[in-house]
Amino acid sequence: MDKLHKLQVEAIEKGTVIDHIPAGQGLKIINHLQLIDKKLRLTVGLNLPKESGEFKDIIKVNEWHLINEEAENLFLFAPDATINQIENYQVVKKYKMKAPKVLKGVFECKNQNCISLTESVKSRFKVDQSEKGLRLQCHYCERWFRDWVFVRQERK
Repeated sequence: MDKLHKLQVEAIEKGTVIDHIPAGQGLKIINHLQLIDKKLRLTVGLNLPKESGEFKDIIKVNEWHLINEEAENLFLFAPDATINQIENYQVVKKYKMKAPKVLKGVFECKNQNCISLTESVKSRFKVDQSEKGLRLQCHYCERWFRDWVFVRQERK
């Protein structure tokens, strides 16, 4: 078996595979989706080599499927990732990540004066993707952010 056809992460019979995750983002996705808390069987590959010479992460979750809102929220962590739905060891549905129009309850607003930090409301951001990059606008204070990577995850 040549190097390109050798499985680096075990195949699953039924569940979800999130592939082409940028290296270093896999654990953030696992934490964001709270997969460990759900007591699911996970197979995770970190820093796996790609044909391009770059590296990627991959997450395989047995007996579990992403719902649409969860998949949309992953866009911030892995915009080029693919989601594969697996049945009987075969891919039955495959789709690429796409930017959602709105993100709810994913991150706290960075504006310290935003009402969402003091009231018991879920954060909500409008997502704007253009050739200049990705921007988020807080629904409550209407402030725009470009450096969303540095926004803290919303409190549970």
